[in-house]
Amino acid sequence: MECPNCHQNASRVIDSRPSDENRAIRRRRECENCGFRFTTFERIETAPLLVIKNDGTREPFSRKKILHGVMAAGQKRPISSEQFEQLVDHVENKVRKQGVSEISSKKIGQYVMDELADLDDVAYIRFASIYREFKDMSSFMKTMEDMMAKKGKGN
Repeated sequence: MECPNCHQNASRVIDSRPSDENRAIRRRRECENCGFRFTTFERIETAPLLVIKNDGTREPFSRKKILHGVMAAGQKRPISSEQFEQLVDHVENKVRKQGVSEISSKKIGQYVMDELADLDDVAYIRFASIYREFKDMSSFMKTMEDMMAKKGKGN
């Protein structure tokens, strides 16, 4: 495995453990050249899954795209990278359990919203502000009020 620090191909596995509800293996590696430590994941190769976008186009499902979106929503929040990875794992598992070859981006977005609602209120609202494409302040406030009521913080 190539070291992300010095780009040499000599690394050794220091630790391995199951991840993503036993659907992946997390490996800690150490470069034999520079000593840099990094993490890799080994996953089962799954059937291709296409995402149907709002405009009707299709693109391959991308864990990275979801991770990028939730990390942007959770920026400067007390959420660890492991929590972000777990959130994306949960979303991907829900999608794969549907047993379909195509799924709408709206459905994936709703899965992300469900997971964020349990993880962090502010990240949820940030993600919702993009995902739901609020047309005015009242629809944004309605989402915030719904979130507060769900969490038992309203009224």
